[in-house]
Amino acid sequence: MELVALAKRARVASRQLAQLGEGQKNQALAAMAQALLDYTVDICAANARDMQNAQANNMPKSTQDRLLLTPARVAGMAGGLRAVMELPDPLSHSDGFFVRPNGLRMARVRVPLGVIAMIYEARPNVTSDSAALCLKSGNAVILRGGADAIHSNKAIADVLRGALAASDINPDAVILIEDTARETAKQLMGLAGYIDLLIPRGGAGLIRSVVENARVPVLETGSGICHTYIEENADLAMAKRIVTNAKLSRPSVCNAMETLLVDAAIAPDFLPDLCKTLAELGCEIRGCAITCKLYAGCVLATDADWDTEHGLPILNVRVVGDMDEALAHIEAHSTRHSEAIVTRDYAVAQRFHRLVDAAAVYVNASTRFTDGGEFGFGAEIGISTQKIHARGPVGLRELCSTKTIIFGEGQIRE
Repeated sequence: MELVALAKRARVASRQLAQLGEGQKNQALAAMAQALLDYTVDICAANARDMQNAQANNMPKSTQDRLLLTPARVAGMAGGLRAVMELPDPLSHSDGFFVRPNGLRMARVRVPLGVIAMIYEARPNVTSDSAALCLKSGNAVILRGGADAIHSNKAIADVLRGALAASDINPDAVILIEDTARETAKQLMGLAGYIDLLIPRGGAGLIRSVVENARVPVLETGSGICHTYIEENADLAMAKRIVTNAKLSRPSVCNAMETLLVDAAIAPDFLPDLCKTLAELGCEIRGCAITCKLYAGCVLATDADWDTEHGLPILNVRVVGDMDEALAHIEAHSTRHSEAIVTRDYAVAQRFHRLVDAAAVYVNASTRFTDGGEFGFGAEIGISTQKIHARGPVGLRELCSTKTIIFGEGQIRE
């Protein structure tokens, strides 16, 4: 089976990576970053083929935005590799030795997971981000992107593998599966004993399919139905800036706000002007009955809207009676990604972030900051909405496991 052969090659590479020092890994990352810049024209040309197919197939605009590569975005990918290079080696960490009463000396140290597999959709930046994070954390990575981005992914992977080979590192540290058939993805999900961790990156349908069908450990990265609650004590000028940024700075990404909750006490003064401004910027407003009364251009929201990650300049708006109603709405509709409150009341802010169950909870800031680079991780391999060791942006530390090393002087257990 071809996938098994690829996984075996990745396993060999992972054992070699685990023995590399920080300097060797950083030199390789620098070479990979420079190679992306050197081959920007080729990468963008390959991406143009994918974009042409996407337009011919009427791909949603939000997905096209994630697929598109420009010289600036390729430079950003290279910058992500360099940012990872500058971070401390996660494998150098140890909790330090402690001594048991029987004289045994023990320490817990970080170690690579081994072979990580990625299944993702039309997001070619995931190819370089995953390669960088896995290399620095000592893991080999098997990449299976979607058919919509195959030319982009192949161009990027070829460039990265070439840079690895030139750095005297086994290029099988980064393997791209070029067969984009669904059956191949299912086979990858079933490679128990070969894959140490599988990470899906994409829409709710992809993630659900992986979680339900995988026979290997899965790190679930969730879709982003993110909320912002404007509490009655909010600075309304600040709230307007935050809402505009959270919704419209890049609507297609998972940390963009989908639903705005506004306290009834301030809704008549706040919503009409806000909705007018957002509409002038190209945003469609879908709201509750009260919102529709306050702003004539509002479309009445359906039940489905509250549970939809639009990925477009479409904003759900609901007027709530108080914070408890806001919290109940978030609890019912959140994907546990990122939630925000705007308020000048410290006690209210404290209660909000204590009661909201999400990977990231903001006070007086845009949800758009939920990102590995913004969190200081250099890049991210995904945003975990699970409650395991990795929650939120998944960076270097989250791609490691631990083992305990024990030194004795002949002790035996009685």
